[in-house]
Amino acid sequence: MKAAVRKWEAVREFARGLPEAGEEYPWGPEDCVVKVNKKIFVFLGNADGPGPPGLSVKLKDEALHGHAMAAPGAAPTGYGLGRSGWVTVPLGQKGAPSVEVLCEWVEESYRTVAPKRQVKELDARSPERATAENG
Repeated sequence: MKAAVRKWEAVREFARGLPEAGEEYPWGPEDCVVKVNKKIFVFLGNADGPGPPGLSVKLKDEALHGHAMAAPGAAPTGYGLGRSGWVTVPLGQKGAPSVEVLCEWVEESYRTVAPKRQVKELDARSPERATAENG
């Protein structure tokens, strides 16, 4: 469980560090989300609940979506969000994705909902990704 909480904390810090990202608690202290331009790109819940922490991200890229759905315990996100590409991944399962993979998914979710200006700012931070995608 401690490893799952450490992953959750690392992913939360990564998400909050993306351009103009902000953390909010729209449904109370147990429901952390991170938004950009008033749009949620990651549901984090909390790390203090009775169950292991997890996250939900929006993955439009078929390969990434398939990879996320193959994670132990992963499922389409509830409330109809799964139909739009949202995937919920528990972090406490044996074989749960690494922090690096989770952050890649969070970044992809961010890119899906962020305005072009913020995506350009993100690309400016990591020129090798922008070159690979544009070249």
